Amino acid sequence: MRPAAVRGAPRAREGYGPYAATSVVVANMIGTGVFTSLGFQLLDIQSTFPLLLLWVVGGAAAFCGALSYAELGAAIPRSGGEYTFLSRVYHPAVGFVSGCVSATVGFSAPTALAAITFGSYLASVFPSLSPGWMGAGLVVAMAAVHVTNHRNSGLFQSGFTTVKVGLIVAFCLAAATMVELPRPVSLTPAAGDGRLVFGGAFAVSLIYVSYAYTGWNAATYLTGELENPRRNIPRVLGLGTLLVTVLYVALNWSFLRAAPMDEMAGRIEVGYVAATHIFGPAGAAIMAVTLALLLVSTVSAMVLAGPRVLQVIGEDYPLFRRLARRKANGIPAVAILAQTGLTLVFALTASFETVLVFTGFILGLNSFLTVAGLFVLRLREPGLERPYRAWGYPVTPLLYLGLTGWTLVFIARDRPAEALVAAGFVAAGLALYRVAGRGD
Repeated sequence: MRPAAVRGAPRAREGYGPYAATSVVVANMIGTGVFTSLGFQLLDIQSTFPLLLLWVVGGAAAFCGALSYAELGAAIPRSGGEYTFLSRVYHPAVGFVSGCVSATVGFSAPTALAAITFGSYLASVFPSLSPGWMGAGLVVAMAAVHVTNHRNSGLFQSGFTTVKVGLIVAFCLAAATMVELPRPVSLTPAAGDGRLVFGGAFAVSLIYVSYAYTGWNAATYLTGELENPRRNIPRVLGLGTLLVTVLYVALNWSFLRAAPMDEMAGRIEVGYVAATHIFGPAGAAIMAVTLALLLVSTVSAMVLAGPRVLQVIGEDYPLFRRLARRKANGIPAVAILAQTGLTLVFALTASFETVLVFTGFILGLNSFLTVAGLFVLRLREPGLERPYRAWGYPVTPLLYLGLTGWTLVFIARDRPAEALVAAGFVAAGLALYRVAGRGD
């Protein structure tokens, strides 16, 4: 069986413009990871140069990956992201497993983590609130917005993302000018930094950074609903990823400048800790609410993009046909509701760090196969129309594969439990594919 990922699919009558699509990329990336990762990294690394280098390396890898996805997205202009690409490049079974990964740990788990972080920031100011239930309420509210129409969905996403970027810039400026006792943040290597950079702690910390950069490929899930995707996909992916890289380095510089490392080590809400040192207790309470609001656009973007994977799976496999149902305006309402249900399960039951590491590993494996698929597709289909060719090919995709592969090896070695869970997840996806394939 060869699913419709090869044949293409009808375009929706409405769609998203490039600004809205870029907002989806930026909001998908700037979420839980950047506001929580530093706390975990500080448990093993307490030198500012390696900590900032992590975010530069992560940004470089994400940009190289975005260039590869841009070529694939322009050449195969159908929604679904990795599901669509891997079905075309390798085999429908590979695409199906990837689609299962995207729908669950690719979107549901990260959406839940972002929602839980939203609740955690609010609970730091209002202790009586439950982070889990606050996060669940946010997920339901975002589903209600995006199930309406493209115009409301796009305007909401663009507006909240613009506010998010503005607030992050303001926070960084405050850290640069308002901290009474700034901590030294070295931008050059100190003694012992080389050992840290090439050690296992750096590689494991890169897991959290890779998770924070997850989302640079978000626009490829909306390709079928994007205006002129062959032209806009490369622009949206490239510009969105570069903007987020700059913001990430600036944010972590601000955290390190504002607060002592010991106070942030092991803490999820590092933004709140840093804000306490910038604005004082009262200002920090306001900042905690602000940081919670920043995550609204992240949850919104994931609720917007994620269901498109379920939608295209429904178009290709009769067993999941209901998921392909669209409203008259092209919105995949059933898929949005299904994705929301999966997210609520994670939000109310998941352990934060376990899900984060597991998610980082399996999503890294997913994108690794996709970028490698760029080489396969060029060899197998040299005559395929490619409106955009990856800049720096083959160096840029090889850099992505090298950095991602290095991280995956260290995770498998140092966190074997998460790697085994990922292997079990893949096996379960293949078993489900066999069942789904029988309905054709």
